[in-house]
Amino acid sequence: MIVTTSSRPDNQLIHTAKEAANYLNSSFIMRNKQAIEVMKTSLNDNILVFGKNRIELHVVKNKDPLFFHPNSAMFRLKRLIRGESDTFLEACQLKSGDSFLDCTLGLASDSIIASYRVGEEGYIQGIEASKNIAYIVKMGLTSWNTDLTELNEAMKRIRVISTDHLAYLKTCEDKSFDIVYFDPMFEESIEESVGLSPLKSVAVYKELGKEAIEEAKRVAKKRVVLKDHWKSSRFEEHGFLVSIRKSAKFHYGVIEISE
Repeated sequence: MIVTTSSRPDNQLIHTAKEAANYLNSSFIMRNKQAIEVMKTSLNDNILVFGKNRIELHVVKNKDPLFFHPNSAMFRLKRLIRGESDTFLEACQLKSGDSFLDCTLGLASDSIIASYRVGEEGYIQGIEASKNIAYIVKMGLTSWNTDLTELNEAMKRIRVISTDHLAYLKTCEDKSFDIVYFDPMFEESIEESVGLSPLKSVAVYKELGKEAIEEAKRVAKKRVVLKDHWKSSRFEEHGFLVSIRKSAKFHYGVIEISE
């Protein structure tokens, strides 16, 4: 991967981009006003672009860039503030002060909602296998500002680590998180999710195996929750109790942890 800046960077932006290139074990190249599409073609590599307002990852085989944005979380949070429900929170049954481990962080939409629900006394840990995605999301969570104070505070409370979720679970003590959550790439595609294509093109694909579920059951105090396509075989395979939602493209499965 190549790291560069927007077309008219200042010295601070160049410095930040160079630091990121070092952290990500990537090469920094000055933009020199070149078009990103031209750079992708000539260098035949993904390009991480630092701008004044956001970081974008331009993937060689994808037209649209990947960047952090809290859009869906913002819509959901506004509904919660109005007193409406959220199916994710209903499945997780999170309470103020709870701890939440998101094993498949992605763009952190669910973790943002979880952070809002558990509040300042809670703890949110996000695990993302892709180092590039984890970096973009971590930077976005700490720097993105909206006119919604509750959203800004929720984003800044999320801790992000780039590692394999099974490896991380093995380091956790028994019953160290109230909720352990999985939202893996669906076995079946959903047409409405075309907006996630930039994410899918750089995500780390790993099957959700029995060992990971067993570790999650050991680490969780209250429940393990799986979000998956309604046709997924993983619910039955791993013993999740599924909450069927008519006409929904995905369901939530739950494994309750007994005391």
